[in-house]
Amino acid sequence: MPVTVTRTTITTTTSSSSGLGSSTIVGSPRALTQPLGLLRLLQLISTCVAFSLVASVGAWTGAMGNWSMFTWCFCFAVTLIILIVELAGLQARFPLSWRNFPITYACYAALFCLSASIIYPTTYVQFLSHGRSRDHAIAATAFSCIACVAYATEVAWTRARPGEITGYMATVPGLLKVLETFVACVIFAFISNPNLYQHQPALEWCVAVYSICFILAAVAILLNLGDCTNVLPIAFPTFLSGLALISVLFYATALVLWPLYQFDQKYGGHPRRSMDPGCGDRHTYYVCPWDRRLAVAILTAINLLAYVADLP
Repeated sequence: MPVTVTRTTITTTTSSSSGLGSSTIVGSPRALTQPLGLLRLLQLISTCVAFSLVASVGAWTGAMGNWSMFTWCFCFAVTLIILIVELAGLQARFPLSWRNFPITYACYAALFCLSASIIYPTTYVQFLSHGRSRDHAIAATAFSCIACVAYATEVAWTRARPGEITGYMATVPGLLKVLETFVACVIFAFISNPNLYQHQPALEWCVAVYSICFILAAVAILLNLGDCTNVLPIAFPTFLSGLALISVLFYATALVLWPLYQFDQKYGGHPRRSMDPGCGDRHTYYVCPWDRRLAVAILTAINLLAYVADLP
């Protein structure tokens, strides 16, 4: 990618299939007038409005409300950092690879905001009584959806095109790594109660699978963000191929064992939600054990598909 350096401005020529092939000015206030700069301003404003609306009425009680609030605050803070770095032209001094960091973050932020846009209204907003708090919560959900679309648009604009030389995280395998680690994090949130798996060794194996595969994928991401893929004793492509193969095999076992031991009565499971004693009542801001088990089963299938798509 050709880069021209002047006293205070760096001009980077990029191309995009969305018709955005133009010079992106960084290290100057003009960066904010470019399409990507305007998109990041939209991300900043929408996440700021989302958490401000919720904070103004204190509408984030419970684990799911806390998760949504954390998502909006985290995305606002990191987006602000990215804008400051680009406006000041500090990419070369940033501790992480700037070829990989912005798109990695944008992909994570899109997934985070998507989860908040689904979890917050379904586990919190619907239980609020009509009034100011509910109105603010609904508006916050709308701005969360806007932020999700904005981050997803950035990923679509900045991902690698065929034949383009760019960072690994901008490629399809790199973006799949983000999806795999994010889904694993959501699984960890749903199995935070050890009672869901500690009674059966097969279920403990499933938890080990989620942990091992998450760690391996996270290592791959961190090595790329730190530009230190050469520290491995084996070639990085070989490491990625082995990671994908192992993860497919491991997740295939989890996809069989988790539903079998959670929903089959022969193994102590509950095939229907009504049979789970922990789901007898409708609890506010609470996801019952059977729903958690079902969510983990679905997420296991999603991650297995992601790892299959990641195979070389």
